[in-house]
Amino acid sequence: MYLLPQPKQVIEKEGRLMLPYDGSIIIDPSCGWAVYGYARILQEDILANTGFGYEVVRGDRKGTVILSQKLNSGDQVSAPKEGYTLSVSGRSSIIINGRTEKGILYGIQTLRQIIRQEGAVLPCVEIEDEPRFSNRGFLHDVSRGRVPTLKWLKELADIQSYYKINQMQLYVEHTFLFPAFSEMWRDDTPLTADEIMEFDHYCLERGIELIPSLPTFGHLYKLLNTRTYRHLCELEDAGEHPFGFIDRQEHHTLDISNEGSFKLVEEMIDQYMPLFTSEKFNICADETFDLGKGRNKEKLEKEGNAALYMGQVKRICRLVVDRGHIPMLWGDIMLEFPEFAKELPPGTICLNWGYDADVTEKATRTYAEYGVRQYTCPGTSAWNLLVNAQKKSYLNISKMCRYANQYNAEGILNTDWGDFGHINHPGFSITGMIYGAVGSWCGELPQYEELNEQISRLEYKDSTGKLMEIAGRLAEKESFGWREMVWWKEKHSQASQSEQDKIRELYKEKVANGRENNDEIDLCILELSANIKNTDSSAKNRIQPYLLAAEGMKLFNHTGILLFGETKDGLDAKQTAQALEHWYNRYKQLWRTVSRESELYRISEALFWYIDLLRELS
Repeated sequence: MYLLPQPKQVIEKEGRLMLPYDGSIIIDPSCGWAVYGYARILQEDILANTGFGYEVVRGDRKGTVILSQKLNSGDQVSAPKEGYTLSVSGRSSIIINGRTEKGILYGIQTLRQIIRQEGAVLPCVEIEDEPRFSNRGFLHDVSRGRVPTLKWLKELADIQSYYKINQMQLYVEHTFLFPAFSEMWRDDTPLTADEIMEFDHYCLERGIELIPSLPTFGHLYKLLNTRTYRHLCELEDAGEHPFGFIDRQEHHTLDISNEGSFKLVEEMIDQYMPLFTSEKFNICADETFDLGKGRNKEKLEKEGNAALYMGQVKRICRLVVDRGHIPMLWGDIMLEFPEFAKELPPGTICLNWGYDADVTEKATRTYAEYGVRQYTCPGTSAWNLLVNAQKKSYLNISKMCRYANQYNAEGILNTDWGDFGHINHPGFSITGMIYGAVGSWCGELPQYEELNEQISRLEYKDSTGKLMEIAGRLAEKESFGWREMVWWKEKHSQASQSEQDKIRELYKEKVANGRENNDEIDLCILELSANIKNTDSSAKNRIQPYLLAAEGMKLFNHTGILLFGETKDGLDAKQTAQALEHWYNRYKQLWRTVSRESELYRISEALFWYIDLLRELS
């Protein structure tokens, strides 16, 4: 039996409990009313996995499953707020006792995992559990290519709650329908206020705090390229350049010396903040690369970067505090001058991100030394890839959880970014999301192979436990990927001839093993296809996106070989171009199952540029 996250203490007992077909779920009067919603989640799962229709009743009576907040003497002080006990007894019933309503929810999620694996006959067991971190979050990028459907967001929240994640952020730049800023979102498919509030309520019912996340300093590409607001950009040529995935990432910081910039931020916050029940607000304020390089150049020379950056951030944080909220911000810029963190309003939370497999403890240690409230923020390693770099994600999350433990961080916020158009299928990030859920609940991760087997069996219902191992190997077979394709199209192909020659040599080295990698991809495709028979019918459709991505990886590798490889024998540029067109047609269909149209057209523009280039070669 597999349980994720692994409970703190599991004592297996003799015997088994057979669930009656006419059972009931009893909510003890000690429970708050939110527990009714949690009981309904359990009720639906029992029906789905056993066929038994259990009634939910509130009262002091016997039943098959009893949900309670009754505590023993002394527990009021010692029991953690989200802790729970779960008892399955062959002689009586199932009892879940939570310190709070949230504790009952997490006991229910553990019971659901047991029922999904064992059906109607459960092993007798005593479980005592509590989380290592009280803040266990997941951030999902909904701005840099994909705007998810509300249906997909709800499915994502269900999975997060199942693995005991209790905070979520949607990273929004231009993809909310701000009434006053239609020029910013007019060519997109933005989320509406009604959808945000509906999703916030949906998350609350599953024990998740939906925290607003909104750039208020840098990363304002669409807004600062509009005719109305480009004068508020630090750089004076805003709006004069064609779109670029790279350009969007690197520029578009507010001109802090213009009072109109702050009024703009204030208006955005005042329109967005009331839609959420959370008392936190992430102002972002990261990667302000252009600060002092344009309109504030002289100011930077006189006052220095720390004064410019902190002056604006403090002002925005005070605005958030004045509205009764706790500010959060990314910690990358402030890391250059952490001694200034004490000037921020008390309670401000620093989101300390680091995404490399070999990320060090330096940033976490530094913020700890200066007494900064912090979450460590690892990532799913999804960005710029058709298939997530699974092993890199595991190593990164493992280290960031370890540093959070070592330096007593207040929580962990696992991140799922969509740089360069969010080309990967968002379902691929679920594995990395579970890594983060396990690490933030337990404080550490099991071995990579062991955890992948558990996820394969529990989440993907793969009886062999091999699915995630195959996906991890597949991710490592990229020779010429989306990152390289974007960089060559937008930067390198426009460089001087000497610079182009240097880059060509680098790409030549990368694509040298392209044929070998494609042979390995073919093997992964075969293994994935063979594994369909070992996967539960409810999860079989989750393998097809991997097969589509594997085909795309092969075609991208072929493209790299045709453009930069020394040996092109057996590859036809025209055939590759046509295959890419057929592949992209299937890719669009998959995109639309979980995402709105959004910026799908930008991926097509980049891909068609290569397809036309291949036809010129032929």
